[in-house]
Amino acid sequence: MTTLPHRVLRALDEFNAAHPWDHNAHYHRWILRQLPRRCDSALDVGCGSGDLARLLAVRAGTVHGIDADPEIIARAQEVTPQATPVTFTTADALTGIPADSYDVITCVATIHHLPFADALTAFRRHLAPGGTLVVLGLSRPTTPGDHLLGTVASPVNAATGWLRNRGRTAPRPLSMTATTRPADMAFPGIVREARTILPGARLRRRLFWRYTLVWHHR
Repeated sequence: MTTLPHRVLRALDEFNAAHPWDHNAHYHRWILRQLPRRCDSALDVGCGSGDLARLLAVRAGTVHGIDADPEIIARAQEVTPQATPVTFTTADALTGIPADSYDVITCVATIHHLPFADALTAFRRHLAPGGTLVVLGLSRPTTPGDHLLGTVASPVNAATGWLRNRGRTAPRPLSMTATTRPADMAFPGIVREARTILPGARLRRRLFWRYTLVWHHR
């Protein structure tokens, strides 16, 4: 959603579909930089094909990924080497979190599928004291700033897809085959609710139609 003319948007959509790349994976390395160098346990909520969960295994002794889609969980298990300390479970993101506490909880492009306040409350309950929560989310653009950022992102997105695919058309990567839906919360409302539930949480709008939330459990 940007202020670009409809015809331009349609052309960009067609171009992007032919040169896909994963906006969420773009932020995986940034997510790792928010985390301690080593921790005992990590939980990835809405893990999809497991790309981030496998990266978390570099930092954590054990990693557990959950997702409500059994097909994507099956694919995550297939592509994860047996020696990797990662397990995957088909589970609801609110009621299916194992009854444990975790040093790290991540949630990428999933929280807009859930009741927002309930999800943050569940994450807080399962985060160990001293632990870190990182959310990469989507919000509904409503402000002039949102639309300006979307306008800037559109040509950058197309150029990135072209470069990453070396100018060739390509199928969507496995990580982009999970079910999606548009966000219905605007960023100002997300900030208000998040800081009520997670005092001191840091939230920031990001390029490529994303925002980030980082919270440390004191």
